[in-house]
Amino acid sequence: MEKFAFIFHPLDVSYIYRKFPWLSVFPDAIVETAFKFTPPLVVSHITGIKSAYAEAEGWFVNVPLTSSQMLALPEETVLKHIIRAGKKAEELGAKVIGLGAFTAVVGDAGITVARNLHTAVTTGNSYTVGTALEGIRLAADKMGIDLKKAEVLVVGANGAIGSACARILAREVNYLTLASRNGQRLENLSRRILRESGLATRVTDDFKKAIRQADVVLTVTGSATSVIEPEDLKPGAVVCDVARPRDVSKEVAQARPDVLVIEGGVVQVPGQVDFGFDFGFPPGMSFACMAEAMILALEGRHDNFTLGRDLRVEQIDEIMKLAKKHGFRLAGLRSFDRALQESEVQQIKHRSRRSTW
Repeated sequence: MEKFAFIFHPLDVSYIYRKFPWLSVFPDAIVETAFKFTPPLVVSHITGIKSAYAEAEGWFVNVPLTSSQMLALPEETVLKHIIRAGKKAEELGAKVIGLGAFTAVVGDAGITVARNLHTAVTTGNSYTVGTALEGIRLAADKMGIDLKKAEVLVVGANGAIGSACARILAREVNYLTLASRNGQRLENLSRRILRESGLATRVTDDFKKAIRQADVVLTVTGSATSVIEPEDLKPGAVVCDVARPRDVSKEVAQARPDVLVIEGGVVQVPGQVDFGFDFGFPPGMSFACMAEAMILALEGRHDNFTLGRDLRVEQIDEIMKLAKKHGFRLAGLRSFDRALQESEVQQIKHRSRRSTW
């Protein structure tokens, strides 16, 4: 039996209440402040993961910091919390440790964490990229969008996931815009894409303007709050939100029935998996970043995999092949924590053609 662990953290205090509902009687600020002084928590034991080649079990280990605390506290303090959680995972017997949400972003994106542990570490970003792009291709096809002719935008293109997505998309599209707040890093990425694929990309720090012009948007900013509102999107747009917390405001779901917003990186796990914890998905589904640790465990790969901010395209291709081998697959199209039916997508497509937004 292969063993892994996945380190995550509460996105906000509501996630703390899912595990400890009795704490909801206290003010949010008090709970958030008090929680950061607790040691890492083993939230659940994960069982039932089984492919045609191997079986695996694992654990969810929680770093007691919310997203806002991850961004506000000193980097050294946050890294100590993550490393402490990693050592707890090692005590449980994990041979592969996955980093989730902001634990995969802080500092040097997992490199320092890996140096302080004896177990293989991965951020899960390679599989996240692969599945996000798979979802975009599927959604664009269903909405009748030709990616070769579409205006495609990557928001948060300077990040590890955003830059890798942009580099791969550059092989498939003709019109690509990169958006982020760091202009120099964007220019460097643009030049790299030109060398690799021959595509001349546009760059901008005015992502709101760029979003209004885009047919397809992939967004992964790492912001603690939503950055895309209903008024930002053009009718018929496809938006793949890879960020956690979400980049796309929940108000978009109610206010814009003429756009298709999908979640990036949600997959079906093989076997009769029991996560022992409700993170908002139907049974058997997980985020791709979680699944990458499971895939590596099933494959018996006990070496560091996805670390740092410069993701290798070859690594993304490799994890996609291993995922297919072990029976992991994209969980269809999902939007705001629920599965989208084919009829719903067609209704969005129909409304977009009549929209006067």
